[in-house]
Amino acid sequence: MTELHELSALDQWLALQRGEFSPRDLVDHYLERIERLNPDLGAFVTVTADAAIRRAENLESVVSRTSPLWGLPTADKDLTQRRGVQTGFGSQAFTGTISHRSDEIVEVLDDAGAISLGKTNTPEFGMYGYTESRVAPPARNPWDLSLGAGGSSGGAAAAVSARLLPFAPGSDGGGSIRIPAAACGLVGIKPSRGLVPAGSGIDSVGGLAVKGPIARSVADAALLLDAMIARRNGRIDHHFTLRAPDDNDGDLLGAAVRGEGRFNIGVLRNSPFDDARDIVIAPEASAALDIALAQLSSIGHGMEEVALSHGGVYADAFRRLWQISAATIPVADDSLELLEPVTAELVRGGRQLGAREVMETLSIMSGFERSVIAQFSQFDAVISPALGQLPRPVGSYDLENPDENFWQQVEYSPFTSFVNVAGLPAITLPISETSEGLPMGVQLIGRPGGEATLLSIGAQLERRIRWQHRSPAIASR
Repeated sequence: MTELHELSALDQWLALQRGEFSPRDLVDHYLERIERLNPDLGAFVTVTADAAIRRAENLESVVSRTSPLWGLPTADKDLTQRRGVQTGFGSQAFTGTISHRSDEIVEVLDDAGAISLGKTNTPEFGMYGYTESRVAPPARNPWDLSLGAGGSSGGAAAAVSARLLPFAPGSDGGGSIRIPAAACGLVGIKPSRGLVPAGSGIDSVGGLAVKGPIARSVADAALLLDAMIARRNGRIDHHFTLRAPDDNDGDLLGAAVRGEGRFNIGVLRNSPFDDARDIVIAPEASAALDIALAQLSSIGHGMEEVALSHGGVYADAFRRLWQISAATIPVADDSLELLEPVTAELVRGGRQLGAREVMETLSIMSGFERSVIAQFSQFDAVISPALGQLPRPVGSYDLENPDENFWQQVEYSPFTSFVNVAGLPAITLPISETSEGLPMGVQLIGRPGGEATLLSIGAQLERRIRWQHRSPAIASR
């Protein structure tokens, strides 16, 4: 007999619609799995079991059964505030802090009928591509518990991969959805800047940080992304998104299910960090790319090599942007000892920058954004490795030295951050497994507002590779 957690998120929703089981049945099932498996995984930092059960029991009286996520369990990343629940931001500076309001994305997902089971693990203020902090156990990779889940949405990815949740929302300011999704064998979507009104990126430093889904399949990711967009009368509200529109504001789930089209795809093998660092791509990462290229070629897509021209300015400018972002962390200068050493140094460095340096950095990044969009304009999508290396062991990052920490993160994920700077959509797709059984994937980068094309290509690859049926051993416990 199929266990509830073995069903896709879409199949769970359809079964709920048919009355085959209730939201309470589903919540109880996942809460039991969280209680049993989370101690090994570090996926959740807070579990709100009582609140989840109350919502499940009363859901039909407060949200229409036909709502897009009706009865489906999910969780909030611990950077997201939910009224009455502790929000720790992965930091000692906020330990025990209870939120007095809910962020907009929480209200959007609640209105869509989702049921939050708690808070997922994140590094301090979501600043890092790994999920280790002083305030919680590390988020571990369900495929090998000695390895990290990636970050900063590492708790969300660990939970989805181990089947503690059907899917989960995350946020991505430099790869924070795509890195853990790739490390944990999942589909992760970083939307176009402005696509998700409740997490548009427009109000973040450099327009970097957007909200998006982590899921086991392309269709499940599209299901959650559609709900996060929260269309009005079937259309995206462009008054608030300020994005470049795609050709059709129809639901993305339809594009993911149909998986139609033949496209012109650029093949990217270099990164904008290459002039500043010797970036070595692991053979396993290159092998995953080659497998994807062979499949895409057999489907009939056109492919052409493309090298990203970046003028040798990106690495220094992005590092300054990292510091500028850290400078806005809401901790006073006389309380920085509460922060982890790398975070504290980033904050100090960012706050020492003058207005001229800040504006010059933003200007460089604005020019880089325009350049990337122009260079990729001849393609419907551009494909690259998802990560530069295999998932890294827990404890392998330097937590004292900001310089070494920065380059460790760059070497692990050299292809992700520039997509945030350019404001483009991207999806990571699990393609292959290493000889040790670890997932490896690719990244597809789209045109502004081109999520439907990425989902269509992803669905085509998924039909052939069928990664949605793979799972780590812990998922069957």
